Amino acid sequence: MNKANRLYSNIHIRNTMYTVTGVGVIANAFLLLVHISLHITGHRPKPTDLPIGLLALIHLAILLINGFIASDIFIPGGRWDDLTCKLLIYLHRLMRGFSICATCLLSVLQAITLSPRSSCLARFKHKSSLHNLCFLLFLWVIYSLFSSHLFISIAATPNWTSDNFMYITESCSFIPMTFFLRHSLSTLLTFREVSFIGIMAFSNGYMVALLCRHKRQSQHLHSTSPSPVSSPELRATQTILLLMSCFVVMSILDSIVSYARITLKDDPIFYCIQILVTHSYALFSPLVFICTAKRIIVIFRYMWEKTVNISVCSGE
Repeated sequence: MNKANRLYSNIHIRNTMYTVTGVGVIANAFLLLVHISLHITGHRPKPTDLPIGLLALIHLAILLINGFIASDIFIPGGRWDDLTCKLLIYLHRLMRGFSICATCLLSVLQAITLSPRSSCLARFKHKSSLHNLCFLLFLWVIYSLFSSHLFISIAATPNWTSDNFMYITESCSFIPMTFFLRHSLSTLLTFREVSFIGIMAFSNGYMVALLCRHKRQSQHLHSTSPSPVSSPELRATQTILLLMSCFVVMSILDSIVSYARITLKDDPIFYCIQILVTHSYALFSPLVFICTAKRIIVIFRYMWEKTVNISVCSGE
């Protein structure tokens, strides 16, 4: 099966893939270290700190696994066995599922944080990080149950050439499935994605409604009383809304590229584009958090000034 042979010599796709992976690993590692340092130094934790830290850790794992997958696409010679294919691809899908669940939790927590005291969501404001972690694990278990079919549908690529096997890497392929099984799995997976995106859309719509109401109150009432929505909450909400919009756009593009793969006879070029699309969120999200979080900007500025001072002193 030689569908990927043309990718070995495609320098532009290979360099883009490794650049995205490298930048994403550095950004997520930095974001994770910042949250660990904030926890160690005793800063007051926010409800969204746990999912943001977990997102950085999950995306770091996703990008590292993607590096192994990319090596089997762009570096000729290596061959994985059947068990390695199943474990790596399944682990990659589980980490992607964890990312979606953490993003969903982040959206819900910010909606709860932004909700007024009279709202029915106010009673969830003082839940501990342990409750949030349990809810995240509950979402992940539900999401993972829909991915268990990968242990059956993924196998090491056979030595003979066949157009019925869908390309994953040079060593791994999707086993051909019957029409009924393929469409049943597609229906279940679509239901899973729509359910999680629906939760995020509902929480985002709720946040937008609260922000619009707050804006109308600020413009028409001209009240001198303290604002029910503080500036840090506004910034955090705008950041999360930006992330959710990015996530939805990436999901739509992923679906379009997946459909293109099926209709255009599983072109491996489209598969590489799909990998870049699906991993762009893992690259984009830490950069957004780093650039918008005031605490992280202060820490980054301090580290930069310290590095400059050390270099100046060593030069003298």
